Amino acid sequence: MKKLAFLFLVFACFAACTNHPKEDKTAATQQTKSAPRRSGGLTQQDSIKATARQVLICLKDKKYNELSTYFSPEGVLFSPYGFIDTLKSKKLIPADFLESINRNWILTWGIADGSGDPIKLTVKAYFQKFVYDADYLAAEAVGYDEIIKKGNTKINLEAVYPHHHFVEYHFSGFDQQQDGLDWTSLRLVFEKRDGQYFLKAVVHDQWTI
Repeated sequence: MKKLAFLFLVFACFAACTNHPKEDKTAATQQTKSAPRRSGGLTQQDSIKATARQVLICLKDKKYNELSTYFSPEGVLFSPYGFIDTLKSKKLIPADFLESINRNWILTWGIADGSGDPIKLTVKAYFQKFVYDADYLAAEAVGYDEIIKKGNTKINLEAVYPHHHFVEYHFSGFDQQQDGLDWTSLRLVFEKRDGQYFLKAVVHDQWTI
């Protein structure tokens, strides 16, 4: 009888030792399946927004040489208003952009809203009035391939650049007495070349008459 009890005890211990690793293995497998998977790279939207942010930093800090490295080799078109006039808006390749700054040239950028007079400004003066006229790095709203605000001017960005992506930075206004008429937006349009994104157009927008 004692021998039989001893054999039963040995068998029970053996069974317990055999089952323990199996339970640990199952628990480990379940933990692995439930662990979230991380993506190895940035999405297209992430990449474009990251490039757009670097462009804004260059604009805010007036780092024009660095800014020119983001230019499309074919040049960047600058539009003072939401409607892009492809015939009258200024387009600059990197070399001409930098030379215009160094020589302080006065350029014609388009037609002024209301008066119809030509917009004649240096690059720095134009940027202050029609590019980085607000702190867009701290924009109230940011849109990707989305027009956040439309005024009374037709917006033709998607018609002019149907195969390009853009980021819009927007402020709804600054002075409450203006009742939102002092809103402003900046849209940066990008093209992809050799796996990198380059600036194709800089479109400023605001309330127009």
